[in-house]
Amino acid sequence: MKYSAFLMLCSVGGLAIFSSTIAKNPVLPILAQTLGANPATIGAIAAASTLTGILVSFPAGLLSDYWGRKPLLLLAGVVFCTAPLAYLLVSTPWQLALVRVYHGLATAILGPVAMAYVTDLAPTHRGERLGWYSSFTLAGRAIAPIVGGLLLSISTWQSVYVVCAIAGILALLGIKLLLNQTQQTNRHREARQKLALNRIAIGNILYHRTILLTSLVEAAQFGAFGAVEAFLPLYALSVGIDKAAVGLVFSSQVGVKVLARPFMGRISDCHGRKQQIILGLLLASVSMFLFCQVKTVLLLTLISGVFGLGIAIASAATSALVADLAPANSRGTALGIMSAIMDVGQASGPLLLGLLLMYTSYQISFSVVSGLLLATAVLFTLTARDISAKSEV
Repeated sequence: MKYSAFLMLCSVGGLAIFSSTIAKNPVLPILAQTLGANPATIGAIAAASTLTGILVSFPAGLLSDYWGRKPLLLLAGVVFCTAPLAYLLVSTPWQLALVRVYHGLATAILGPVAMAYVTDLAPTHRGERLGWYSSFTLAGRAIAPIVGGLLLSISTWQSVYVVCAIAGILALLGIKLLLNQTQQTNRHREARQKLALNRIAIGNILYHRTILLTSLVEAAQFGAFGAVEAFLPLYALSVGIDKAAVGLVFSSQVGVKVLARPFMGRISDCHGRKQQIILGLLLASVSMFLFCQVKTVLLLTLISGVFGLGIAIASAATSALVADLAPANSRGTALGIMSAIMDVGQASGPLLLGLLLMYTSYQISFSVVSGLLLATAVLFTLTARDISAKSEV
């Protein structure tokens, strides 16, 4: 049953992330620009959903330790199902930002809770199982830009959000099937005991240097990813690349992640996490610098693939490392804290790049983000402890 539940959870994750991604890539910056948003406002709109994650991810992880994983997953499914319809009603940039805040609830809840559920079902080979789950979600993320780009090229932006709604409905149905397939194991009395233990665990997690540094790595790399997601489409359009090809550029990035994540998760299980995280950050930094140095679809697609590989190498180890270091009854809490910190980065990336683009070029702006990734790699190298997870638990 655990194996079957794991496959169901992976399928739900893939559908949910497809729905989330097609709502923003590549349609969101184009829609925002159509509504009259300037670059700084586009950055704010792109960051709006991740700002929700900053506030919601930690409570979601904590409550999943308290109530169990499945009720939180069901709530996320309801948001995935209803949010796409709200895009059809927007007429101003700030209405679009409010819709993004609501839509952000879905991924803010799904992220830490689903990862915690995966670790519940995987007492061993955690990195590999998290890698497989991520591959399903990344497959949804890879397909979404292609579908979104094609829909934009042959139809209107409204059609993108109709498809988004259909995928959200399917995700909700999948969650309901998962609820029917597995039984709720957390009783209220046990949950109260867990909550009391979590009060102690939260303090331990917040003072755990390696967990916090690993969360900072997530913030840095997803900040860069958020910046790329928000502004690379506009850069590509500015150098004459058509909308459908923009989707291909992003899909190469995510396609590499789909193929690499389980393999890199297995490597991190066997050979440790730290060096893998550093290598991933360095690849992402170099790719970020190179993005706006080229103007052809082929080179952008190649660099995007290398950027995706860097993210895959690092992120295959980060969530597994945090899950290893957290107490068994507080994994949702620890992963929620990591997700909240990650969302700070993902929200800051588009905001920072949007502000930079108000005063500088694409080349300079992307180079600044590249430098921040490099600085994070140096900090993690010098200060994170390179010891086995078992000795730190």
